[in-house]
Amino acid sequence: MPQTVTRKPTSFLGFKFHIPGTFAQVIIGLVAGMIFGLFFGEDILVIEDVGIAYIRLLQMSVLPYILVSLAGSIGKLTPEHALRIGRAGGLLILSIWAISMITVSMLPLAYPDWEAATFFSTSIIADDISFDPVSLYLPSNPFNALANTIVPAVVVFSLAIGVALIGVPNKDNLIVALDNISKALSRITTAVVKLAPIGVFAITAVAFGTLDFDQLNKLQVYLWIYVAVWAILTFWTLPVLLSGSTELKYSEVLRQSRLPVVTAIAVGSVLVVLPLIAERCKELLERHKLHNDETDATIDVLVPTAYSFPSAGTLLGLGFLLFAAWFAGSPLSLSQLPEFSITGLMTAFGSMMVALPFLLNHFHLPADLFQLFLLTSPVTGRLATGLAAMHAVTVSLMGAYAICGQFSWRRFARIAAISLAVTFALLYSLSFVLTSSIPFEYSGYERFINIEPIIKPVKTVQVDQQPALSESQQNIDRLSVILKRGVLRVGYVEERLPFAYRNKEGNMVGFDMELVNALARDLGVTIELSKILITQEIDDVTNGLDTGRIDLVIGGLSMTPPDVLRFNFTRSYMEGNIGLIIKDYKRQDFTDVADIRKLPNLKLAVLNLPFLKTILAEKFPNAELVTVKSIRPFMRDEMPDVDAFVNNAEAGSAWSIIYPSYTVVIPKNMKITIPIAMVLPHDQAHFNNKLNDWLTLMEKNNTIGKFYEHWILGKSKKAKEPRWSIMRNVLHWVD
Repeated sequence: MPQTVTRKPTSFLGFKFHIPGTFAQVIIGLVAGMIFGLFFGEDILVIEDVGIAYIRLLQMSVLPYILVSLAGSIGKLTPEHALRIGRAGGLLILSIWAISMITVSMLPLAYPDWEAATFFSTSIIADDISFDPVSLYLPSNPFNALANTIVPAVVVFSLAIGVALIGVPNKDNLIVALDNISKALSRITTAVVKLAPIGVFAITAVAFGTLDFDQLNKLQVYLWIYVAVWAILTFWTLPVLLSGSTELKYSEVLRQSRLPVVTAIAVGSVLVVLPLIAERCKELLERHKLHNDETDATIDVLVPTAYSFPSAGTLLGLGFLLFAAWFAGSPLSLSQLPEFSITGLMTAFGSMMVALPFLLNHFHLPADLFQLFLLTSPVTGRLATGLAAMHAVTVSLMGAYAICGQFSWRRFARIAAISLAVTFALLYSLSFVLTSSIPFEYSGYERFINIEPIIKPVKTVQVDQQPALSESQQNIDRLSVILKRGVLRVGYVEERLPFAYRNKEGNMVGFDMELVNALARDLGVTIELSKILITQEIDDVTNGLDTGRIDLVIGGLSMTPPDVLRFNFTRSYMEGNIGLIIKDYKRQDFTDVADIRKLPNLKLAVLNLPFLKTILAEKFPNAELVTVKSIRPFMRDEMPDVDAFVNNAEAGSAWSIIYPSYTVVIPKNMKITIPIAMVLPHDQAHFNNKLNDWLTLMEKNNTIGKFYEHWILGKSKKAKEPRWSIMRNVLHWVD
């Protein structure tokens, strides 16, 4: 049994005090981080790099540790022991894995039916990652797998080395070397863990200082569901499976396992309680007169084996991926759950610090959601170690009974089915409890219309229509006219979120408006805005530009081949990605072009863009294309017979924030990009060249990049009002 360590008091200036243990320090860091985050709000971002550094230090030794520990622990087994594990323990471990992953896959049942929407994420335009088990799990180059953090491939390579070592003669020195390297890597991790209070403080402070209260509500949803499922697996599923398939009683299983479980939670490690688990298992076997050399050997093999391989506690941590998908408003479909289960199980051989970033990338979810996992890990990590201890007890005792021929697979299967049914019912009921008990109000619309420009806008006046320039002025370089007049005349297309739209004060804002404000500022002129109707004749728009009533037109305008022949565009300053705006519940029907083609009576709405309609007719020959003048009727549910609206995905994401029951998808095998630019007058080469040079400069100094992050990705600190904080809103130390 682990010995109790008595801490000696430390003396300072005549006062004696006890230095708290690591766990207590982490809790102190967690609480302090919450307090500092709430106090300073977004100003706490100055310590963000401290948390990032701690995360990278934790990840540093994970993959080398997987390689040497798996190879060494399997390689040291004798062929007889390996055969026992293969026959008795292998099938049991696989069965527990299957039950655990099915349980984890049911987690979305408990998520409340809350509306969610996010800004455009570059993850939805990342290259498609098809689920290819051959390339994912079988490494042609193990070093490439290590360098690129391909966890499943590293695990398979490590397992192959370990199995091969079993039959290798004179391997003792190599096994010792692998053990020593494993211990050295463990010491690195131990040293890094000593920094946990600082790392946890920084991560928690930044999270609590920047998360809005809607996110905090959602985060407590994850914690409540995690604790509920942890309790089900720890106190119901695993002990009931063990007692139901053997002669053991449920009460004695809990009684014998409670000390290892509680100790593992307290110290935050399963490794230190492995001897205690083996001791308690042997006591139970002796009490039931099954204690002999064969069962003794089984316990001695299965206890460390259960530790070396993923446990139910580890697999429960994978449930964060499902939460992250729900949190981002992109829940995984039923068809993706098998891929999640298999890929998740393979990545679970490593650390969650590596597995979850890999899975977030694999399923095209925002990588920064990993910060939320780190925020909850001080709680969930401790509980996971307790569940892992129960997992080891269950697998080891089942294996011992199987070796003796006193294990009933029939009863095991029946009880597993009953347990999963009970879990299903409990999780489904929990969703109603969480929906009614946790206050939630969607605030995406308010956040969106409150977005403020990055740069201070120049003086702007709204006009109906300006008079044309005189014939002599039309022949002068337009840039000279603008500078002499002191006014830049801008035509804009309405309802072009997030490029040009009105905020809550009625001012025109957006990505394109930010650009023309920067242009006017650099020219030293003011702006006159006039609206360009989407139904306006092309000749009228061109005439307005050429006669000088307007100097340029903005609004997320697409550079399609037909339009390039009619209009004079600037160089492109961003690429738009064509996507489908659909109802949330239709998401899984629109994930692949091949599946969309099979939909009966498919109707797609699209603006009057001949080039795009031609592409859509080729992609979806079975679809009826409905030409519309505005997106708003579709978003207001005034077109119930239309299945999807084809639009710029960046704009569609903005509309989904206004109407959160909609979402944006870019189906597999439908990657269509269209450049976006401004429209200028014809026959104004000097003005055109100067504006193109200016756009190039804005791109090179990352001004356009900042505008893109602010208006398209919604990442800017100015994208919303500063988060409430004690320093700002209570003490009023800052404005």
